[in-house]
Amino acid sequence: METGGNGPPKPIWNIVMVSAIAAGIQFGWALQLSLLTPYVQTLGVPHVWAAFIWLCGPISGLLVQPIVGYFSDHCTSRIGRRRPFIAAGACLVAMAVFFVGFAKDIGHRAGDSLDNPTKPRAVAVFVTGFWILDVANNMLQGPCRAFLADLSGNDHKRMRIANGWFSFFMAIGNVLGYAAGSYSNLYKLLPFTTTAACDVYCANLKTCFFIDIVFLLSVTITAITTVKETPLKSNGSLDEGEGGSSEPFIGEIVTAFKTLKKPMWILLLVTCLNWVAWFPFLLYDTDWVGVEVFGGKVKGSSSEQKLYDDGVRAGALGLMINSIVLAFTSLGLEPVSRLIGGVKNLWGVVNFILAAGLAGTVWITKVAEAWRAKQGPQILTSPPTNVKIFALTVFGLLGIPLS
Repeated sequence: METGGNGPPKPIWNIVMVSAIAAGIQFGWALQLSLLTPYVQTLGVPHVWAAFIWLCGPISGLLVQPIVGYFSDHCTSRIGRRRPFIAAGACLVAMAVFFVGFAKDIGHRAGDSLDNPTKPRAVAVFVTGFWILDVANNMLQGPCRAFLADLSGNDHKRMRIANGWFSFFMAIGNVLGYAAGSYSNLYKLLPFTTTAACDVYCANLKTCFFIDIVFLLSVTITAITTVKETPLKSNGSLDEGEGGSSEPFIGEIVTAFKTLKKPMWILLLVTCLNWVAWFPFLLYDTDWVGVEVFGGKVKGSSSEQKLYDDGVRAGALGLMINSIVLAFTSLGLEPVSRLIGGVKNLWGVVNFILAAGLAGTVWITKVAEAWRAKQGPQILTSPPTNVKIFALTVFGLLGIPLS
């Protein structure tokens, strides 16, 4: 099946195959979001510094996606414009995940002491791998979305369908990733992951990443071998139409901002504020459940550490519920938007749902703190069922605006 930038829309199965790559991408993201903030703290990185490590995501998204998008638009490879970048991104993700998962082992072999709570060499390996991982994820995701636009053939309805399938497979990846992260005995599948430097929690994370590598490479290879592209000619045209632009990359960006209308600026501003709200939750969601809801500590008594681990796994379960809601909501966006008077009304409603859900985290924290105060500091038990249900409900509710 040949594809071109401005040709007629391609069969839905082409869109589904390419969209499936999102499941592989999001599987890794789910593992990052649910497990890596607690993991970073086991390396000796202070809680407050974890946020700085996560800055690589927004920074790489800001820089990498536009640059990769520009070069993929102008790529004249004989195998197509998008597929070389998708293949390279998948390989980089596999390499980066290896560094992240084996950071403790590499650090220990390089001289980190097992008795020292701070492991500087492991931190260096982890941060390097983490930045490569975020760059690779953005390098992979941008061309995937552009490929879907090519397959849609400038048909706006087909593009909405493609975005719906992409969101659906993101949700599938989330469900698989969070389910893997919430299961504490997954490391038994690969016993060699447990080492002197890597305890059960670390081995579980390592096993999850091995599964992620196999899954991502499988869906990527399947997609890029079954869905073909028409190569871009050296003069910037496709066999099925004209594509590309001779305007320099920076010039395209400047021109785009100059021509934006006021409604688009408002849309971008609200989207910016959306992500200002989203990122703290995505960064600390499982950590919030472990510390604020369950009352555990990363570095405390054995009982406090157990509470924290139980909370992290409960948070991973909440994220899995969030992804299930995301999957069903993604497929229902088109009919629901028609039912309530259009996409604009739908977008407005879900922004209010986002605000209500995030405000609910504050209320749940206060309820959990009040319950622990009644029990007394000497009693270390998980919160009552109603508090857990409230927390999981917030996770599920936030799947609606995330779609």
